[in-house]
Amino acid sequence: MTDTGPLLHTPLHALHLSLGARMVPFAGYDMPVQYPGGVMKEHLQTRAKAGLFDVSHMGQVIIRASSGSYEDAARALETLVPVDILGLKPGRQRYGFFTDANGGILDDLMITNRGDHLLVVVNASCKDADLAHMKAHLSDCSVDLLDDRALIALQGPAAEAVLAALNPDVTAMKFMDVRDVSLAGAACIVSRSGYSGEDGFEISVPADKAEELARALLAHEDCEAIGLGARDSLRLEAGLCLYGNDIDTTTSPIEASLEWAIQKVRRTGGDRAGGFPGATRVLEELANGTARRRVGLKPEGKAPVRSHAKLFADAQGQEPIGEVTSGTFGPSVEGPVAMGYVPSALAAAGTTVFAEVRGKYLPVVVSALPFITPTYKR
Repeated sequence: MTDTGPLLHTPLHALHLSLGARMVPFAGYDMPVQYPGGVMKEHLQTRAKAGLFDVSHMGQVIIRASSGSYEDAARALETLVPVDILGLKPGRQRYGFFTDANGGILDDLMITNRGDHLLVVVNASCKDADLAHMKAHLSDCSVDLLDDRALIALQGPAAEAVLAALNPDVTAMKFMDVRDVSLAGAACIVSRSGYSGEDGFEISVPADKAEELARALLAHEDCEAIGLGARDSLRLEAGLCLYGNDIDTTTSPIEASLEWAIQKVRRTGGDRAGGFPGATRVLEELANGTARRRVGLKPEGKAPVRSHAKLFADAQGQEPIGEVTSGTFGPSVEGPVAMGYVPSALAAAGTTVFAEVRGKYLPVVVSALPFITPTYKR
């Protein structure tokens, strides 16, 4: 149960139960955290072959201008994000984020040019707020949640071979390409993207076809079902943010080291500079830097340093400097990995800071992100 009633089920809920998943509440849904093989096995399976994830709890939203023009929809959305949407080519996807009036991050999202409209995928925990936000501010656009579709992610070095067994057309896709693809008799929208640091795909499929498609993918010898536990350790090794942990309304995109996602055209001097909430702060930080930065952190030894662990400049815990936002054991790295915020003066790779773990101050080395080498198909 949640505060508002019973947990919601994705279209793949019965499949998870049939596969022996351990289910947990997540963002209002009953979701699989792991299957009988366990998180470590699932993580390594995804890095070595292919893993299938149910991400149907996320929000798939269509934005369509009343004029029917992609350009009008793109210009409207640019009033809410510091990202170049107008310059996004048809069949291409881009990472972005909603900012608030203070330059904080309301949510991060994926944005696709679908020719005459936009497809936006938002986080499950922010779905209702994001919908309200878009409907309140995009007055000349329709904003519609696709609640009749599931979303599944196929990730790993064998992902292309697994998906190509159902439709070989996907082999021509590059990282961040999006196209319509028929899979197991279902009309799907497929993007070559994901949240693991590996090559892979995210597949929007009609809800009534989702289980059939998932079973067809799982029938491949190189593909196994993966839960939220391994999804978290995979994304952390890849240096990818989790909304609500590593980024939120208290963090700006520049503090979060996400300035790479703000294209030149939206920066000071660009043709469409500013014009989004919090632009004054974000553009000022782009020009002059920030007092703190999100960094990778590698604890010494084998003990993970978890989120909310306090960080200190000294081994005695006298000079607090920040905190860990995500931390776990990285099976591929064969050691603990974490992310957190430290003063910019201490953000250079190789700097040692100290994390408080059960009353002790353990050395943690600031590290470049990601911790693994991504295998995206460029």
